[in-house]
Amino acid sequence: MSSLVGGAAVNSAFAIDDIERGAGGSDDPVGGGADGENLMASVSHSKIVIKGAGGEQSKVRTGALASVDPNWVPPACWYEPVFSPKQLKSAVESGRGGYVNAHEWWSNGIFVDHYDKGEPDEDLNVNTGRRSTAKGYKNYNVGKDGMFWRSVVAKGHDFDRKAWDCGRIMFWQDAGTVPDDKHAPTPEVLASYAYDKIRVPDTEVELNPKARSTVNLPTWAWLDKGKFKDVKVRAELPGTGLWAETTAKPVGLHLEPGTKDAELHPGSGECAINGDGSIGTPYTKGQGSKTPPCGITYLRATSGKPYAMKASVTWEVSWEGSGGAKGDLPNGTFETTQDVNVQELQAVDR
Repeated sequence: MSSLVGGAAVNSAFAIDDIERGAGGSDDPVGGGADGENLMASVSHSKIVIKGAGGEQSKVRTGALASVDPNWVPPACWYEPVFSPKQLKSAVESGRGGYVNAHEWWSNGIFVDHYDKGEPDEDLNVNTGRRSTAKGYKNYNVGKDGMFWRSVVAKGHDFDRKAWDCGRIMFWQDAGTVPDDKHAPTPEVLASYAYDKIRVPDTEVELNPKARSTVNLPTWAWLDKGKFKDVKVRAELPGTGLWAETTAKPVGLHLEPGTKDAELHPGSGECAINGDGSIGTPYTKGQGSKTPPCGITYLRATSGKPYAMKASVTWEVSWEGSGGAKGDLPNGTFETTQDVNVQELQAVDR
């Protein structure tokens, strides 16, 4: 019989090394192992391979994007190939129970009765309460060309009820085909998965004056060209031919001064990306009293505690994938905070 297990199941903690490394094995068209440990792996143990997470060739600090669309919800679950017939048989013969989907752990019984002896069993959708009969298999379908598939839950959705929508127990899929199921993997699913792996450079901006700004005189802000480039992340699901490449393109910088006693330049606080990839204009001597294309004029001095200026770069996100599929995903932002001290001076020569 089965035991329903929530998001704290075995291997619920996500690790990029796990999905890139897999469990190995020579008789393994999708990179998974054939032992009992892999049978036990569940929840966010995905076989999706990530290439080029961004920022890996740079020494600057990086971080993940935060979607600007609060209504965007990436897929909570999907199905993936997990075992060839020989792999499943080997895993079952290890004598341990395992997961027939991302949430249901079974003793060794179902793996023998359903996948070896051909006895039918039940799929379950917890959200609707509907059950359906799943036909059984003989000798783990050894000799047939294809894979057994089961569900995977996206990172951060371990306790999401929507993750139960992928309630089918492990099922057979002929080689070269993808399940006819609304929760089957698609290029867009992979693009959304890649979105979460994008890492963009820190948004710490150059300021002038560097050490201390002055009341009623503008502080210039800019980002040098070359630091902010397109970041591409590719996600592939081995054994399916499915892939997607998600691209984040920097499109603007937003400043928040950290106090109401300030004026933004431009007034919206939105500084556009220049044609060469830079943002704003670097300060040069003699421009101290001019209005910068990107910056802040503070109207009140700090008193012991600096202002926490926030700088966030907006990244436009698009994707393309297998079969000529393509589309857009919500813009993302990455924000950092910088301390700004402001002094009160009647006159200053800059």
